Amino acid sequence: MPDTLLLLAAVGYGLATLAYLGLTGLIVASWRQRPQGRLLVLATGLSAAWGALSALTAWGVLTPRLELAAEVARNGAWLLLLLYILRLRLPPGATLPAPLRLIRALGGVLIGALLLASVMPFIAPEQPVLARWAGNLGLVLLTVMGLVLVEQVYRSTRLEDRWAIKFLCLGLGGLFVYDFYLYANAALFNAMDAQVWAARGYVAALVTPLIAISAARNPEWAAPVGLSRSMAFHTASLLGAGVYLLLMAGAGYYLRLFGGEWGDVVQTVFLFAAVMLLVLLMFSGTLRARLRVFLSKHFFSYRYDYREEWLKFTRALTEGRPGEQLCERAVEALARLLESPGGALWMHEGNTGYQRASHWNWRDLNGTEPADSPFVRWLADKQWVVDLDEMKTRRDLYGDLDMPEWIQHADDAWLVVPLMLHDELLGFVVLKHSLGKVSFNWEVSDLLKVAARQAAAHLAQMRAANQLIVARQFESFNRTTTFVIHDLKNLVAQLSLLLANAEKHKHNPEFQADMLDTIENAVARMNKVLAQLRRGSDETQAQSVALAAILNEAATSKQAFKLRPAIDLPPSGLRVRAERERLTRAVGHLLQNALEATPPSGQVTLRGFEEAGQAIVEISDNGSGMDDTFIRTRLFQPFDSTKGAGMGIGAYECRETIRALGGQLEVDSAPGRGTRFRISLPLDNHVYVGGDAA
Repeated sequence: MPDTLLLLAAVGYGLATLAYLGLTGLIVASWRQRPQGRLLVLATGLSAAWGALSALTAWGVLTPRLELAAEVARNGAWLLLLLYILRLRLPPGATLPAPLRLIRALGGVLIGALLLASVMPFIAPEQPVLARWAGNLGLVLLTVMGLVLVEQVYRSTRLEDRWAIKFLCLGLGGLFVYDFYLYANAALFNAMDAQVWAARGYVAALVTPLIAISAARNPEWAAPVGLSRSMAFHTASLLGAGVYLLLMAGAGYYLRLFGGEWGDVVQTVFLFAAVMLLVLLMFSGTLRARLRVFLSKHFFSYRYDYREEWLKFTRALTEGRPGEQLCERAVEALARLLESPGGALWMHEGNTGYQRASHWNWRDLNGTEPADSPFVRWLADKQWVVDLDEMKTRRDLYGDLDMPEWIQHADDAWLVVPLMLHDELLGFVVLKHSLGKVSFNWEVSDLLKVAARQAAAHLAQMRAANQLIVARQFESFNRTTTFVIHDLKNLVAQLSLLLANAEKHKHNPEFQADMLDTIENAVARMNKVLAQLRRGSDETQAQSVALAAILNEAATSKQAFKLRPAIDLPPSGLRVRAERERLTRAVGHLLQNALEATPPSGQVTLRGFEEAGQAIVEISDNGSGMDDTFIRTRLFQPFDSTKGAGMGIGAYECRETIRALGGQLEVDSAPGRGTRFRISLPLDNHVYVGGDAA
């Protein structure tokens, strides 16, 4: 090492000695009677001794073995202080958790072995290179333990108390990170970096003010916080990563040692691949999930940290703008409780039973469940979480429960979670199998039941808010129609007056005759609109109507379009109970949308038939089509229109009309592929039996 670099190293270690001596004096003056004060004095005193021995080593006065012994003792004192701080955070009478006891035991063995190796030069005298490499590797492992404990001290401190402890964590964390780099580099290349070693004294001196500030802000260094599952998870992850890097470093060293001319290249490629593999493992959802389950099983009496889980669950439900994607967030929040990769939500909508309202990472699962089906009644009565795997092996536990076919055919389906609001089954969630192989037991069941009730409350609030918004919009719309009625009445009066005057002042009989016919037709049409608007929302008695007549009338009303739909009428005996005019208007609106979305060269088909005891109407086209997001968020949203002159209530009115008749409206569409609307209506069983009119 050059003389100038040795001089700089000696000055740096001398400054570190003075800094730690001054810090030791301050602590002795104020903390003499406190156990943590005595441990801090021990750590700072050994740090001062280490600095002095390192300075003498840089001058060549002492052997490096004494410096190594002082450094090991210094690190051991800091580890002991960190363990004591963590011990202060535990309840009275409690012992250190298993991960920290393991670190304490391994640290004690490692410190003893390193101290023994540093003061007994006859150990491995025939293999000095191997002994030096093993010593560097041991020091790296010691710094990894220090980093783990620093991280645990910081995580175990409440947010409001971290202002006092953060400087100690920053200071010691900086020391351990610097030493990790120094000794990891030495272990890899079997040689100490002289410049990094020379600068270490200055680094050690710079962190002493941070330790002093932390000691002054919180002399007790105690907080009523125990080891959480999050702490255990991060401890295990960080410790495992450190051990993995040490093993990979050892393997890289031997590759370089025995690789000949290609050793350096092979070592570099191997270390890069090892680091990349570590990064992939750390970001693996399956590995993280299984690690959490392992820690919960072996280090805690209960699987869940309920406070932490509840905070995360509530935050997931309430984050983002109110009402936006709440259904999807509810599914995701329930799934993440069990490390499940996906799920889907079914909710009760009007008279159509339970339909899929949203999904999270599970687009393929689809199905509709009637509101009075045995499956729905069983969920509402029992309020159980159904384990589909257990149901296959222990069928007797679930009595006469039969799963719907669309759930039975879903290979990855695991749990069915009912969403109960008081005694009402608001909906249910189907979850995929857990990535962490979580086993279903009473604790999981209780957690899901309580979480599902909270999710149901949020979903019910969202539904009530949406209904209130729609009601207010319709209230505004009804006020608007009042003005429209007034304007129409005035217009009818003016046209009537024009008609009376025209009969007195006609000059061209043919022209006047045509004018009279046109005005009469206009007056008749506007009187009809006026009568409908005046009637408002008054209910009209449903009656038995022939589906063929409805379809024929709807198609006839669209003769103004250049494109004519292909019509496939059902048998004349196929009848449904409905208000004729409202059902015709609903079918006509869907048909008009298809005609408007299809180019003149395209094709629109209107079909009617009977299937599985239902009257079916299908309106299909090969026009522009719609994507899933538009169908889910905008198609049936009232007062939301893509047409410049549209009011945006046509599709909403169609769906509500169909639902009021006990039917269902389904949409199958994709951009560039066209659209198919499918209306299912109950048959009028009093007049239609087996396809013939009774």
